[in-house]
Amino acid sequence: MQVEKIILGIDPGTTIMGFGLIKVVSGKMELMQLDELILKKYADHYTKLKLIFERTIHLIDTYHPDEIAIEAPFFGKNVQSMLKLGRAQGVAMAAGLTREVPITEYSPKKIKMSITGNGNASKEQVAKMLQNLLQIKELPKNLDATDGLAAAVCHFYNDKKITLNKNYSGWGAYVNQNPKKIT
Repeated sequence: MQVEKIILGIDPGTTIMGFGLIKVVSGKMELMQLDELILKKYADHYTKLKLIFERTIHLIDTYHPDEIAIEAPFFGKNVQSMLKLGRAQGVAMAAGLTREVPITEYSPKKIKMSITGNGNASKEQVAKMLQNLLQIKELPKNLDATDGLAAAVCHFYNDKKITLNKNYSGWGAYVNQNPKKIT
């Protein structure tokens, strides 16, 4: 029996929203979609938020992801930019929540670490690693799309990790508390 799961990864932004979808079949990833929503041409911030919401809903209704992984806004020096990024992220999350799709947030460092092994990797390094992992023929011009895809791949890699905040007295206790992880 093949187990299938679809993960939507989103890199929220008010200039470009990058996204990628992967299908996981029997523990292996396959690229489904890699694209971006260009928002530069819209001056009105509220229009941008509406378009982010609508595109996210469209992606959910088209591909029916089981889970959404989203990149958390990073702490920058410009407070206004952070607020706009937070709004973009919130709107994408709200779209997922209206369709009852579970959402997991990952920091940019966590995503980079999951993909390249280096939390300080460049966008180009992350894109190249994804290109190799998923046999992407040609990388997009803007790497926001690969950033969205990286969130989905990060979620795939972290989905099977043991939760670190639980204490187990031994293997028996772990097995009893995690029966679905035993095959």
